[in-house]
Amino acid sequence: MTDKEPTDTGQDALNARLEQANKQLLQSEKLAAIGQLAAGVAHEINNPVGYVYSNLQTLENYLNDLFRLTDAIDTAASLEDLRQIRHNIDYNYLREDLKDLLSESREGIERVKTIISAMKDFSHIEEEEFKQADLHRGIETTLNVVNNELKYKAEVVRDFGELPHVECIASQINQVIMNLLVNAAHAIEDFGKITICTRHQGDSVTLEVEDTGKGIASEHLNRIFEPFFTTKGIGKGTGLGLSLSFNIIKKHNGEIEVHSEPGQGTRFRITLPVTQPEPLRHTQQNQDTENPA
Repeated sequence: MTDKEPTDTGQDALNARLEQANKQLLQSEKLAAIGQLAAGVAHEINNPVGYVYSNLQTLENYLNDLFRLTDAIDTAASLEDLRQIRHNIDYNYLREDLKDLLSESREGIERVKTIISAMKDFSHIEEEEFKQADLHRGIETTLNVVNNELKYKAEVVRDFGELPHVECIASQINQVIMNLLVNAAHAIEDFGKITICTRHQGDSVTLEVEDTGKGIASEHLNRIFEPFFTTKGIGKGTGLGLSLSFNIIKKHNGEIEVHSEPGQGTRFRITLPVTQPEPLRHTQQNQDTENPA
């Protein structure tokens, strides 16, 4: 007597459980990555908030001086008294410095808004629908999220080509980009360069992240996409980033390749179709119907 083959229903249930487990793993890794970046993001927000707060204190002092001048209009005995108050508060300097103070504060608030907007865009972990997306916007969003990881380690060079919108799950592609950028920063020991290159070729687009870091040893190249494999020290990585990135790109019917030489740096190259195959789109629509958010 032989074991029965699993029924279609049983196989479908197993596939559904595996897909759900993969989604949970993906979300867990993304939350872990955001957690690792949290201190840097807090620092990025704290800097502009700090000087906006300082500027508000200066603005309070300036307003008190201006109120002294305006209040004196009703109490000053002569025009000369007003002029003396105006001189004492250094009105000309105050007037010019107010412009700089407000401009700097506005820039600080815009920086905070940019970081918060990037985090909101980046953290859409529940998003599972293929949509037309601007890859360059996704790259910029991710760069804002990981800015604190990069700015002390590398100059970031953008070599962007003209790209069409790409049918993808944007938040997942952003996660892949984040993994590659953070890995590139970790591979650079002092200060180097990270180049992001995009191109459109026929029915596909390519995205490359290249660093001038220490490179990957040849014996490790065939294992870097394995789950839990990492060459980083304890506490610096889960070993899931590249494995999940590989699965995300495969899910998008794309390819991810790596070229590296020890001491010369590493280049990851992602190729994605501009439009997903029709059967995948139908499958995704059926999943959305069966598993509404």
